[in-house]
Amino acid sequence: MARRFQSGSISQMGSWYVLRFRQDVGDERKQTYLRVCPVNGPNRLSRAARRRRAEELMEQAGVNSVETFNVIHGETFRERADAFLREAATRRRDPVKPATLATWESCLAKYLNPAIGDLPLASITNGALKRLVASLDKSGLGARAIQLYTGFMKLVIASAVDPDSGDQLYPRKWNHDFVDMPIVRNQKQPTFTEETMSAIAKEPRGRYQALFTLLGATGMRIGEALGLDIKQIDLEHRVIKITQSAWRSKIQRPKTHAATREFDITVAVAEMLKTFIGDRTKGLLFPSRNGLPLGQSNISRRHLHPVLKKVGAVKTSFHAFRRFRTTWLRKQRTPEDLIRLWLGHAEASITDSYSKLKDDLQYRQKEAERSGIGFEIYPIVRTVRTFQKAVAV
Repeated sequence: MARRFQSGSISQMGSWYVLRFRQDVGDERKQTYLRVCPVNGPNRLSRAARRRRAEELMEQAGVNSVETFNVIHGETFRERADAFLREAATRRRDPVKPATLATWESCLAKYLNPAIGDLPLASITNGALKRLVASLDKSGLGARAIQLYTGFMKLVIASAVDPDSGDQLYPRKWNHDFVDMPIVRNQKQPTFTEETMSAIAKEPRGRYQALFTLLGATGMRIGEALGLDIKQIDLEHRVIKITQSAWRSKIQRPKTHAATREFDITVAVAEMLKTFIGDRTKGLLFPSRNGLPLGQSNISRRHLHPVLKKVGAVKTSFHAFRRFRTTWLRKQRTPEDLIRLWLGHAEASITDSYSKLKDDLQYRQKEAERSGIGFEIYPIVRTVRTFQKAVAV
């Protein structure tokens, strides 16, 4: 701050004494002149009075204020974003998952840093957000993506806090009407019909047939399926426990607290898994040759998309299996308590926390069998590839 302090200089310009100093305007520093007093006449000031008047003018201009210094020379968005990502990954309270971090890093590199990376945090107000929204819209992003990326921007700004009090240094009240934030309407969320799901469960062979069948029958996330250990499957009681997930061939904690759960499967699904597992007693349900989790992108590109094309279904992601399962359970009027439990969603209200249906295993098994899965399960077609001690089926 001391390095940037200015006292200005007083000089005569024509019939006036003027104060000269430099003022930051945008990204430039411009010479500024302010009248102090006339050189002659009744309003002429003494040398000492001229200096006091100059100090008043400097204060009114805010040249040396902390606020002005922070706006022009404070922490930039790029710097705060880098610090936020480091803090989010290592904090003890709810650390951010690697998949989310990867998405944020990509968003920063491609969209946010080029647009606002070098702006001081104090200068990022609704006006800056309005320009950012216009830039993102011009780049071709959809309404949902714009909301997500600007939401991340808000998290970064809110993460700048006073180290002693914990209060936000730059609190903002965002005006979505002023910034013209797009509204998400008719968002594309592809799913499958019962007929399409049956075709998907029949078309592939081996472990991918088992994987797609399991996803459609349970609605579990793809990361949960790829991180599923055989020891977490209780075929006797027809219960699967989710305690871990997989991302980029690495095991990690489930996505959320609610994702750590157990859910019930039908007799037909249990029989399918029994056949698929064979005499294996440990290891991942769907391991690669070296025992690590399979890669999601490889499965999607090499197996899911070709199957969807062959059965005439729209090209989509693994999340379509979760939408299919949710839709089917709602059609069967399955209790919402169980739908949230089986899908790994958080409770919606305090009333939900009072319900203890999740503790009634017998009732859960009965509901799972009654609700069914909505498509036909076909015998697993074995392949000749082997990995570890198991046959890749």
